[in-house]
Amino acid sequence: MPENEAIDTELVETPEGDGKDENRPFEHLSLDDVMNVRLRLTAELGKAPMKVREVLELKVGSIVTLNKLAGEPTDISVNGLPLARGEVVVISDILHVRISEILNSIEVLERGYG
Repeated sequence: MPENEAIDTELVETPEGDGKDENRPFEHLSLDDVMNVRLRLTAELGKAPMKVREVLELKVGSIVTLNKLAGEPTDISVNGLPLARGEVVVISDILHVRISEILNSIEVLERGYG
């Protein structure tokens, strides 16, 4: 299956039973069953509102001013849902994000993702 191919899923109700019915193999999934599911982690360095004119004027070497200061925490999301905050660090000329805080479900709801 190609990496970016979407998978349709559907929640179906199954009749209650003793859990021993071999004809329902997906009724009891463990954490191990989903460990290889791919997720997209995103670290947002900042945003920059721009007009179409300004975007069209961009060229190699242009500097875009973001709405965050250097050292300010970056937001980290998984599949578009907020997960954590972190700080950008450079190690061997490669950008990394050090996790500084994991959001709890109340913070996620307060940020409008619920």
